[in-house]
Amino acid sequence: MGKSKIWEYSKAIITALILALIIRTFIVQAFKIPSGSMLQTLLIGDHILVNKFIYGTVIPFTDKRILILKKPERGDIIVFKYPEDPDRDFIKRVIAVEGDIIYGKNGDVFVNGKKLNEPYIQHTDPNYRTHPIEPRDNFGPFLVPKDKFFVMGDNRDQSYDSRFWGYVDFKMIRGKSFIIYWSWDSVNARPRLSRIGKLTE
Repeated sequence: MGKSKIWEYSKAIITALILALIIRTFIVQAFKIPSGSMLQTLLIGDHILVNKFIYGTVIPFTDKRILILKKPERGDIIVFKYPEDPDRDFIKRVIAVEGDIIYGKNGDVFVNGKKLNEPYIQHTDPNYRTHPIEPRDNFGPFLVPKDKFFVMGDNRDQSYDSRFWGYVDFKMIRGKSFIIYWSWDSVNARPRLSRIGKLTE
């Protein structure tokens, strides 16, 4: 193989790597679901794609965003840096946004005085926890501060979320989940073909 051919192949590979890096950094990134906090919306072993530009493009090596198309809204499923350990990524659903007043009562969630209709959640524990230092079923009311978001898992009784550790800052959000591109059932060692291509909502 001549030097010119090697150079052509090298340029093609370098270009592909640069494009892949740009796409991953600014446009779309893949994530794997490692836990059951979002059951049954997202299963352990689901692989999702996250839209990274919809909430704005993060300027590299800063927390600043430009070209913000929209901010997260109630109901969005977002991937974010876990506030207590930014090296870890969490995925939860936005339940309340800045300016909202949120509280929980006996397992139900109320935002701005109205009980939320949440067809996506599941409860696995029929008992309510009423101890004042246990916020799982009873918490608040809280006023969500500016540029903060109150997030919760759909598997409501088995989720470690804003009820326990507080708000997610806008600058910590990586993007919005939008589709499952692969799903692997590790218990039965087989793919879940019916989940591939399913939109997350």
